[in-house]
Amino acid sequence: MVSKNSSKAKYTVPGLSLTDGHKVGALLQDRLHALNDLQLTLKHAHWNVVGRDFIGVHQMLDPQIELVRGMIDETAERMATLGVSPNGLPGALVRSRAWDDYPLGRASTAEHLAALDAVYDGVISSHREAIAAAGDLDPITEDMLIGHTGKLELFQWFMRAHLEDSAGVLQSPDGSARRNKAGK
Repeated sequence: MVSKNSSKAKYTVPGLSLTDGHKVGALLQDRLHALNDLQLTLKHAHWNVVGRDFIGVHQMLDPQIELVRGMIDETAERMATLGVSPNGLPGALVRSRAWDDYPLGRASTAEHLAALDAVYDGVISSHREAIAAAGDLDPITEDMLIGHTGKLELFQWFMRAHLEDSAGVLQSPDGSARRNKAGK
């Protein structure tokens, strides 16, 4: 009899070793936590955005939330396919995450968009790292993550289009130019 608390099956997909299947599943658990956190953060911003351009930003976020929820389901189902039980519980997310909570409550559209841009930087960067790691083990998972990342990058562009000036510089809510981590 298998324990009710077993998080790994004694199988994985054909063509992968059990060790590699479970390794990819563990990699996906981190992505599952990041995507769950992202969809909650997006909904939080949706409820708390105020000011100029409110309705455009408010309405822009709902389709993003729905697509991220689809990514969550696809990620969890891939994990199960690989023989790893997905954990979508909030306590597990909070215990294992390496990032801070979203810093804003009620705030202007520019403030939320700038903060969400930083969130997307983190999620996309870590998705790209997962793509590289999965590519060495499982091209199916790699392909799924590539598709997710492309959509996340498009969402980030939607937000950045609100923050960008005509010279292509991202503006902070205070009107100053923002720099990315590379200093560019």
